[in-house]
Amino acid sequence: MRAIKAILVRNLTNFTRDKLRFFFTIFMSVLFLFIFSFVMKSTAAGLEQPMNYLISGIIIMTVFQSALNNSMNILEDISSGFMKEILVSPIPRWQISIGQILSSSVVALLQGLIIIIMGLFMGLNTDLLHFIEMLGVMILVGITFSSIGLYLATLTKSSTTFQLTISIAVMPLTFLSGAYIPTTVMPGFLRPIVYINPLTYTTSIFRYITLKMEGLSSAELVKAGVAFDIHGFIITPYIGLLIILTICIIFFILCVSQFNNADFSRVKIYKRSH
Repeated sequence: MRAIKAILVRNLTNFTRDKLRFFFTIFMSVLFLFIFSFVMKSTAAGLEQPMNYLISGIIIMTVFQSALNNSMNILEDISSGFMKEILVSPIPRWQISIGQILSSSVVALLQGLIIIIMGLFMGLNTDLLHFIEMLGVMILVGITFSSIGLYLATLTKSSTTFQLTISIAVMPLTFLSGAYIPTTVMPGFLRPIVYINPLTYTTSIFRYITLKMEGLSSAELVKAGVAFDIHGFIITPYIGLLIILTICIIFFILCVSQFNNADFSRVKIYKRSH
């Protein structure tokens, strides 16, 4: 377990020292909030808290993107020689993979907390119980997409391939999740993609908790874009939570298994020429 703790502490230390990453976390979130606030004013008819609706989506997307992108740290660690020293030690590989997943998840959680604090100054209201529930969802999302990210990183073994894969996947999945634009205003031909997008259910349960929608009926949740009616079957936020939990378990197991069997001698790191 010391390996897990060492990797966790190291990656957290690197995050706190990386002021540029901290700046861009805040900058991109504020930029998205500024841009899509105008969209929400014209598309969020019927929503009682349009800005909080948007802020909740930005918070959970920050956690998702951070967890996924931080998974590339394993490739950088191998390139720098740090991971090579750990891999040749008697430490089991599963501890190394879990340490990477947990560190990516904690960093993602910290970045999400920064956006929550910003949201509180913008009118976001919460209480202790809902805040704890929000943290629970953020931790689950962090572990889920850290596992997916590390699985892809060990599968591709190339920083350029990993970055390309993430870039191709992240943009459409993010915008089709309802985080920035309500799914209720999206064209009908996009609905099948919305329904199979795991980020849809990530956004749904987080928004359900953040906006305190427990008192709404299923029909009202569907109208708000937090539940989904698929030919009469209602996918509620909690069913969506079970979907995310299932994905988390599957990719956590796949990630640890893939890491145990990966040949990191073939890892390629792209370095820009100066």
